[in-house]
Amino acid sequence: MATVVLVGTMDTKGREFAFVAEGLRAAGCEVVVVDAGIVGPPLLTPEVTADEVARAAGRDRAGLAAAGDRGAAVEVMGNGAAAVLLRLHAEGRLHCAFGMGGSGGSSLFTRAVRDLPLGVPKLLVSTLASGNTRAYVGTSDLVMMPAVTDIAGVNAVSERILGNAAAAAAGMARHHQGFVPRLAGKATLGATMFGNTTPAVATARHWLEERGYEVLVFHATGTGGQAMEALMEAGLITGVLDVTAAELADELVGGLGSAGPRRLEVAGRLGLPQVVAPGAADMVNFGPPDTVPERFRGRRFYRHNPAVTLMRTSVEECAALGRIMADRLNRASGPLTVFLPLRGFSAIGVEGEVFHDPAADAALVGGLKGALAAAVEVVEMDTHINAPEFAGAMAARLDEHYRAWVERRQSEQQGSATEPKGPRGLGERSEPHPPDPRPKAQLLRAEQTRQRAKPTAYPLGP
Repeated sequence: MATVVLVGTMDTKGREFAFVAEGLRAAGCEVVVVDAGIVGPPLLTPEVTADEVARAAGRDRAGLAAAGDRGAAVEVMGNGAAAVLLRLHAEGRLHCAFGMGGSGGSSLFTRAVRDLPLGVPKLLVSTLASGNTRAYVGTSDLVMMPAVTDIAGVNAVSERILGNAAAAAAGMARHHQGFVPRLAGKATLGATMFGNTTPAVATARHWLEERGYEVLVFHATGTGGQAMEALMEAGLITGVLDVTAAELADELVGGLGSAGPRRLEVAGRLGLPQVVAPGAADMVNFGPPDTVPERFRGRRFYRHNPAVTLMRTSVEECAALGRIMADRLNRASGPLTVFLPLRGFSAIGVEGEVFHDPAADAALVGGLKGALAAAVEVVEMDTHINAPEFAGAMAARLDEHYRAWVERRQSEQQGSATEPKGPRGLGERSEPHPPDPRPKAQLLRAEQTRQRAKPTAYPLGP
């Protein structure tokens, strides 16, 4: 029977959780209640008590209650609930995690489910679901559902919302319990894309997929790049076509799509094959025009749509961006080629378009090449980023890098790189992963993710 684990403060939200539990059982699911409340007795009897949750985090519930620090209590109980959920998942007793609450309950639940593998359903009914949810969702596959009213009793509105939520959780839990992956076995690559680099990525993706690769495309809006790199950490992406650099421009200048100061480092640190290009490095992303900071008055702008305003990066910003990219790429320990399109970095950066600025583009190229280590391969082409020949060259080089990388890893593992290849190459066999330098806790999370997705380790594309 599929099991849904309810996580929340049963001392304050027990009646609402009891309503959801009733709906789940009516839908044929088993329910496990995890109490993370610290103030009073639970209003719904839990299978895992608040004392147990606190102990799982190395703390004492009574001590947390006596301290009166709500923020600290939410953090501790979230950490304890995370340990409990990992245990339940390992025991096969968690097919969906369900939570509800306001800011405190939402923070607690999102911390509790953060370490669960990708694909394990995570549903949160929250009063904050209609706002900026990045702090809660991050790069996870968490689903947030608007509560509409506050979660304070079951009424004519909340019974509809919570009833729908229970039905959704039951459906996801049943699906997850019976899920059998059908697409495992291909080499999985990541690619970054913007509307202004779509033709390049579409062409490269088609080329790679024809040769047996699976290509996961990520919208480079901040969370997209973070999600891609998280999947690299988890071992689900083993090569990257990182050809949209808008997230780095946003981080440098102060746009809305920053992926943080460590963007463009993960693939290199893990030694994964990568092809990199400065696609969309000629733009910074803001919201509607009236949200653009006053300090940028007088700059060149383009209204991408009513919700997105793009600003052209300057000569100075482009030069700095090139140096930043070089600094991060210089640390790469795996195969790497940097492709530079000399006639434009985006669809609106080519001759005749609004962001065409040869001086700014040249500043980025100069900053990048001037700071890039001599050992890094650089390919310059006299075309724009969306030209089919540019996209094809990038895809072909990534394919070459990936094949050589796989054979080298297998040689290191097996002492030979001359084993016979089947019609689809070494990807037809399941090969062991090479030694992984990551911390044990991180490896445990990655392995739990792999157990659900079951990808072939380091398969060759064709």
